[in-house]
Amino acid sequence: MNGETVLKAKHLHTIFRNAENGYSVAKFVTYDTNEEDFTATGYFHELQEDVIYVLHGAYVEHYRYGMQFQVASYERMQPNDEESLIRYFSSSLFSGIGKKSAQDIVMTLGEEAITKIKQDPNVLLEVKSLNFKKRESIIRGINEHDEEEDSIVFFTKCGLSVRNIVKLEAAYGEQAVAIVKENPYRMVTDIDGIGFATADKLAANLSFEKDHPYRIKAAVLSNVMELCMSSGDSYTTRIAIQRRMQKLFGNEIELESYLEQLEMERLLIREDERIYHHTQYDAEKGIAVFLNEFAYTQETIDENELDSKLNALKERYHISYDSIQREAIRSFFNTPLSIITGGPGTGKTTIVQGILALAKIFLPNERIALCAPTGRAAKRLAEVCDYPAMTLHSLLRWDLETNTFQANAQEPLPYEVVIIDEFSMVDAWLFYHLAMACANVKKLLLIGDEDQLPSVGCGCVLRDILAANIIKTTRLHKIFRQHEGSDVITLAHQVKEGYEDIIDDAKDVAFFPAESHEIKDMVLKIVQNAFEKGFSDTDVQVLAPMYGGVAGIDALNIALQKMINPADGYKKEVKVGYRIFREHDKVLQLKNQPDDGVYNGDIGTILEIISADEDIHHQHCIIADFDGVLVEYRGEAIYHLTHAYCISIHKAQGSEYPIVVLPIVADYRYMLQKRLVYTAITRAKKSLVLLGNREVFRRSLESNEHHTRKTTLLSRILAYNE
Repeated sequence: MNGETVLKAKHLHTIFRNAENGYSVAKFVTYDTNEEDFTATGYFHELQEDVIYVLHGAYVEHYRYGMQFQVASYERMQPNDEESLIRYFSSSLFSGIGKKSAQDIVMTLGEEAITKIKQDPNVLLEVKSLNFKKRESIIRGINEHDEEEDSIVFFTKCGLSVRNIVKLEAAYGEQAVAIVKENPYRMVTDIDGIGFATADKLAANLSFEKDHPYRIKAAVLSNVMELCMSSGDSYTTRIAIQRRMQKLFGNEIELESYLEQLEMERLLIREDERIYHHTQYDAEKGIAVFLNEFAYTQETIDENELDSKLNALKERYHISYDSIQREAIRSFFNTPLSIITGGPGTGKTTIVQGILALAKIFLPNERIALCAPTGRAAKRLAEVCDYPAMTLHSLLRWDLETNTFQANAQEPLPYEVVIIDEFSMVDAWLFYHLAMACANVKKLLLIGDEDQLPSVGCGCVLRDILAANIIKTTRLHKIFRQHEGSDVITLAHQVKEGYEDIIDDAKDVAFFPAESHEIKDMVLKIVQNAFEKGFSDTDVQVLAPMYGGVAGIDALNIALQKMINPADGYKKEVKVGYRIFREHDKVLQLKNQPDDGVYNGDIGTILEIISADEDIHHQHCIIADFDGVLVEYRGEAIYHLTHAYCISIHKAQGSEYPIVVLPIVADYRYMLQKRLVYTAITRAKKSLVLLGNREVFRRSLESNEHHTRKTTLLSRILAYNE
């Protein structure tokens, strides 16, 4: 890209447009004697066909779609010659105005027609061929364009992004500026993706007082959700909210009146001493109803015939099922809703393979959805089961911009059977939305390890459902995986029981003593040793429980990057905060981007970096490859990436790696507890290398959660039939 190019071009048609953020791919033709057509991409308000635009940008060769004109900014061209004015007035911007009427306007009012109409709409009375309806159409078209431009200017000056401006205009229409000026904090409840901090910044630009009632009310609502998200609880308390308000406002506020207002608007729900954000309350209530009423239809299969077909599977696929596994399969076919829970190596996936094979026989006409909470978990499930799998967000057709699901009660899922793996990672809000979309579903199977970490989002759904004991559940205990990596599985089951005595004699597990300051160098040696044995950086994954410190994720990523992908003068790189991203870096996706086909927890490789001085948007651009899915990152989106040489245990959940390297040191002691260590160990498929302090490791096995999540889902499930 060698500087900015300015094109005058007529919009022909829009190929693609994201209604939420305005990103468009459109066909234009240059407004000159050559009339060359081209494809342009960028963020636009709704483009009008046959209107002339001035496009500022540059031609770029897209790695997938070829040459395109990348638009950095644009404006509607102000027609100032006879031909342009006739095209303008006869465009789709002015309903009912044809070429003849447009010619009459220009002939009567001349080349200053637009300016004259803006200054005095009555000048249109001079155009004798125009009736009242046509005059109104022209005035309305010109005014609407001006209002649109005014709103862009206003919100841009207030620091809002184009994406958020489009959201505001979609929600509030022509009144967007007036509504926001009156109460900018309305955006917190009305516009998904605009939080208290954004509204507060805009309010400051509008000179709102720090103790304005609108601000206090929005702060109360936002902090209820923040308290729940930070703890994983489904509710909070008045004391906790008051403490937050004291910190934010510096003095005591009259909390009760704001709670009453929010309760009247049903944004908060109060039960006894508990205070819920309405989303969490609705999720718990909805799940309880769903689980108690799910048996919409109930069909059973003859058990003798089922056993006969299972025996045939043994002959064909050399899969042998024990009595507990057979019971799990029978439960799936003979009950609408069932659960399978168990640790690694206990045969959960083998059961799914059997179910899918038998479904071809017993449920030949039923559509089956196989899914998992994360992209990597879904990919692994698909590979093992040789059956298409997807993320839950994809299944429910999640829209990133509006944070809504296209699959819902009005448009239910087109599947009769849904199987969800890694269910321990599913939070209450997500499961509630799945439940609402299950009108067509006849069978639902939930599979998860109850001893792994709970979901990142609020709730502890698998724990509460199991405790309710109203759903047919199969618990798997026997370890079947007796090959390479079986020592890892044995250790995992020991850790679950709170002890270990296998490490010293294990072939697949090693423990090297080290102090915190020695961890970095030892990790480098272990990883280098794995490379020398033929493993790649995708085979070896370093995990750690925290980011800071000499043995934290950040320090280990910096050291591993220097060893695995050092600067060489050829690979391009860009500094983002304290991180340096370099071509060929191993990177981790931090947020779901469904439109790009990449999800939280996915690991990829940086293919190319385009520096800001080469980019028409004057922003750094990173192109990363996630198993064949190419994704571009610019601006704020770059912060959706981090290095993946070392990642957190939470981010690794749902994934497996041939070799896992896990430091365990005193620096981590506050974070370390049995469930976290168990989750980390179960990420290793073949080999596990522990290093650090053996005593700290043993103490972690005796430590249960520092915070037990507070929810009321269990009581709601049990109280349903009372």
